[in-house]
Amino acid sequence: MFDLKIIGGMVVDGTGAQRYRADIGITDGTIVDVVRRAADDPAMPGEAAETIDATGQVVAPGFVDIHTHYDGQASWDSLLEPSSGHGVTTVVTGNCGVGFAPVRPGKEDWLIRLMEGVEDIPGTALTEGITWGWESYPEYLDAIGKHKFAIDVGSQVAHGAVRAYAMGERGARNEPATPDDIAAMGRLVTEAIEAGALGFSTSRTLAHRAMDGEPVPGTFAAEEELFGLGHAMAAGGQAVFELAPQGAAGEDIVGPKKELDWMRRLGSEIDRPLSFALIQVDADPNLWREQLDLSAAAHAAGSRLHPQIAARPFGMMIGFQGHHAFGHRPSYRRLKSECSRGEFAQRLADPAVKAAILSEDDLPIDPTVLFDGMSTFVQHSLERLYALGDPPDYEPTPDRAVAAMAKERGEDPLATLYDLMLEANASAMLMLPLFNYAHGNHDAIREMMLHPAGVLGLSDGGAHCGMICDASYPTFLLTHWTRDRRRGEKLSLEYVIRKQSRDTAYLFGLTDRGTIEPGKKADINVIDMNALTLHPAAMAYDLPAGGHRILQAASGYTATIVSGSVTRRDDIDTGARPGRLVRGAR
Repeated sequence: MFDLKIIGGMVVDGTGAQRYRADIGITDGTIVDVVRRAADDPAMPGEAAETIDATGQVVAPGFVDIHTHYDGQASWDSLLEPSSGHGVTTVVTGNCGVGFAPVRPGKEDWLIRLMEGVEDIPGTALTEGITWGWESYPEYLDAIGKHKFAIDVGSQVAHGAVRAYAMGERGARNEPATPDDIAAMGRLVTEAIEAGALGFSTSRTLAHRAMDGEPVPGTFAAEEELFGLGHAMAAGGQAVFELAPQGAAGEDIVGPKKELDWMRRLGSEIDRPLSFALIQVDADPNLWREQLDLSAAAHAAGSRLHPQIAARPFGMMIGFQGHHAFGHRPSYRRLKSECSRGEFAQRLADPAVKAAILSEDDLPIDPTVLFDGMSTFVQHSLERLYALGDPPDYEPTPDRAVAAMAKERGEDPLATLYDLMLEANASAMLMLPLFNYAHGNHDAIREMMLHPAGVLGLSDGGAHCGMICDASYPTFLLTHWTRDRRRGEKLSLEYVIRKQSRDTAYLFGLTDRGTIEPGKKADINVIDMNALTLHPAAMAYDLPAGGHRILQAASGYTATIVSGSVTRRDDIDTGARPGRLVRGAR
């Protein structure tokens, strides 16, 4: 007697092997049988409490997203959307050197403001949503471990929190660490890994700043500090050293090569994987290729460097519901303050309102307010700001740029932008790619994804709430890269599924999942590839305290299964909560 059977599906098992038709039997949350069969063979014998007929559909492992920021959301939200709506069955939080443990009593708000500044998660939502009840990192894991989720959650210990806890104000302000400071931080990191942290994370990019403008603690850490914490991590158990390296946001094109040198040496010393953000930057559009070559050479020498790759252009969404070009126009500001969200779109569509907003000069920018200069930035980016359409096209042709469309229409580009943002009841969003789109296509991304050491990541699930929804990467990978791409070569379904299931899981030592094999955890997706659709992104106001976030829905997931329980059926949450905290090897 099985708890669940999945019959007749085309299994893409996560190993990279060719797909095959098979039936799958699941008992007690584990895959117990995988029986290959021809289309006209009878189904595998044995009764089941539930049977899913997957005929004509793809059956794949659950996806493992290794770069998310649900550190706070995990304390109040059992569903963990948007990731859980895109076939993801395990997430890893605590990336980029920011997290919520350890924390000195009374310093909780400082960590919230750090997370808000770096990851654009509304501070009011974090303040209202998080129920604090820990000081140490092991206590944080214990608190999260009491919750039940739709998907599994693993966590990394963050350099920013560790530095501030061990060094106080000196650590928060990025003062140099003494040998005693490094030893104190090392003890915290070892303790965290021993308690089950999947890794240690740090950030060294100047783009990551707290709300007060201070870079993340650890941004300027000397090599002695980085190596001390790397060795402390390795002393705690099997874990990953994750970082946003110097130059990750294009502010320095020399830094990334220097970063790879110390990463290579650290990886060799501690014999642990290092995973670092890798994107294409306009300042040096081919730098990523050098970084891949250096990573490959490091692997050949025994140092496991894993570039973490984004699946599509890396930037931000522009629309009336988020950041856009008119935020400093007096008429827009007045309208925003006077109208309810229901009235807002109707008023924006009024020709007189549009004419007033377009005719005005911007109000002065406040340099002390984070993102206050975004309107000016957007106004000067119209040649690379793209209309996406429905379903969204994340590899748009040059004629889809706002400036090009305005020229075709014979009108002012800002007027064209205004009209494009008015679509879909003023909820339409356009794409402004800041990285990974230097030549206006995905060929560089494709080459990155084909690199043997590269891992898929950088979705930032749960973060950058007013700018992106790249937690939809898994669906985009399936639709764009294996089925819909028109401007270049595609990738095989077998390869794409392996890259976001087995490869991501195994990097973090989660070898109990990621493939469809007897004995593995029953984390599985049943996908109607013909119907699979990634819908346009839209702003929602469903975080605690009415906080906003961009969400992007998918349809075509017939079932998502976590530990043998169906958590989503036909893209709808079933209410099942089999997901648990995942601890690393101890």
